[in-house]
Amino acid sequence: MNWSEKLSCDEVVLIDGGTGSELKRHGVPMSPAAWSGLAVHTHPEAVRAVHTAYIHAGAEVIIANTFGTARSLLQAAGIGNEFERINCRAVELASEARDAAGKSAVDVAIGGSLSNLPPNMDRGKYPPAELESADLKELAEILVNAGVDIIALEMLQDTHHAPRAMAAALTTGLPGWLGVSARLREADHGLVGFNYTDIDFEDILDALIPMGPDVVNVMHTEIAAVAPAISMIRKRWQGPIGVYPEMPYSTVPDWRTALSPEEFVDEAKGWLRQGARLIGGCCGTTPDHIAALAQWLQSERNES
Repeated sequence: MNWSEKLSCDEVVLIDGGTGSELKRHGVPMSPAAWSGLAVHTHPEAVRAVHTAYIHAGAEVIIANTFGTARSLLQAAGIGNEFERINCRAVELASEARDAAGKSAVDVAIGGSLSNLPPNMDRGKYPPAELESADLKELAEILVNAGVDIIALEMLQDTHHAPRAMAAALTTGLPGWLGVSARLREADHGLVGFNYTDIDFEDILDALIPMGPDVVNVMHTEIAAVAPAISMIRKRWQGPIGVYPEMPYSTVPDWRTALSPEEFVDEAKGWLRQGARLIGGCCGTTPDHIAALAQWLQSERNES
């Protein structure tokens, strides 16, 4: 069964872990403007190896390294002229990893990451609205033509720019995964956008969920905020919910997580009890974390 059929049978779908953080952990430099977006250009073999490791760990969905490859990000990094080639190559590397592992599109789906963060995380550097929408639509079309199976919207966390990314995904006709990111608000333990702490998480959900995603993922969200985020989503959404959070770090420069694979599995059990059916990880998650989750899920299936 593919990922969609598994969800329709109320089975759990395993997503991969962090790509950028795993590349960084293996010595690939990150770009201030485009995070891991340049790795396809400078270290393609490392990108392929990360995808391969997650497939071997048991991931049923891998997400191409296109989180930081929007035109505005690559332009800020000085290689905007490579925009189309980098995005096509990113999907190609994911496909090569899947093929080399002897997997098919039924076994492992490829998501094309589509985000709308500004260069250098500077909110003053967003393109004008019409240009931003056109660029996002162009990126979505490139990902479709390159062969992705899913448009994975990631780190959507505001009410103005994020709907433009969502609209771009919806034009493709492919399944659209809405990925929203949150953290706890210190004052009252409510939720706000992960980087956009001036925006209530509930307002973000109210702006995006009515647009009609196929899946809603709580992603790149601090562990403590995941459970309340699922609860807020469930009040607004009866479809499939996924979780792939940001890990807590013990040594941030090396992106080594303080959460062991066994502890990660324990956290995931709670999300599954809340109704999540897609599980993976974001920054700080390694193939070891995904393998531990895959092994636990297999043991649960064997017992049932």
